[in-house]
Amino acid sequence: MKMLGAQLAALRRAAGHTQRSLGERVAADEETIASIEQGRRPLKADLAEVLDALLDAKGALTAGVENLPEIDLFPLWAEEFMDQEREAIALSLYGNQVLPGLLQTEAYARAVFRSRVPVYDEDEIETFTAARIERQAILRRKAPPTVSYVVWEPVLRFPLGGREVYKEQLHHLRVASERPGLTLQFLPLDRVTHAALDGPFVLMETPDHQHLAYAETQRGSQWVSDPDDVSILARRYAMLRAQALTPEDSQGLLDHLLGEQ
Repeated sequence: MKMLGAQLAALRRAAGHTQRSLGERVAADEETIASIEQGRRPLKADLAEVLDALLDAKGALTAGVENLPEIDLFPLWAEEFMDQEREAIALSLYGNQVLPGLLQTEAYARAVFRSRVPVYDEDEIETFTAARIERQAILRRKAPPTVSYVVWEPVLRFPLGGREVYKEQLHHLRVASERPGLTLQFLPLDRVTHAALDGPFVLMETPDHQHLAYAETQRGSQWVSDPDDVSILARRYAMLRAQALTPEDSQGLLDHLLGEQ
């Protein structure tokens, strides 16, 4: 995807366009063009056709999209995260928006991608959903990582995708909570303190025992490798685990919600 973005940038400059002027010609904003050129956003087939004609690229961009390797369907930051996640020996995640990707059912994952603005087309939704489910093979490795999740209770109670999707997802979480080496805890609504008001994040330990952190925001993502900064997030996570329900009480909450369905 980065190479395709670089090709677009070269064609744009050769045609005498700025990112803004090119965006204006194809009814896209400047940030969209910049994101595609930097490999942070995929180039869609319909836009590739328009750009081919406008930049006299003789179908090069369309061919590039059609022959993009599957891994390059994702932005660079997502590729790097998935690579690190695949090899990690320990993962810890605090979530306050959606359930962790490794614990999502196919229907729930599809609902997540359908909620995106600007919208994905159906082919993109199916591609991203399949890739998310495939990632879950990490939990079935012969030597799976040690995994800990703390999820804010409103996420658990949010019926994303509708009642049937929600019921299936609750049951899936209950089964997952019994996995050896996986701990699932919920941070209850009645807490009067909260150690992670700045938002969600992931901690991971690599096979060579490097400790990293990762966070996503509305405007992008951030890798954290500085030991001091990683330590701060690790301390926040430790506090979150103390503030959350125990794993057993969290299972009890799941049982209660399943009983209401």
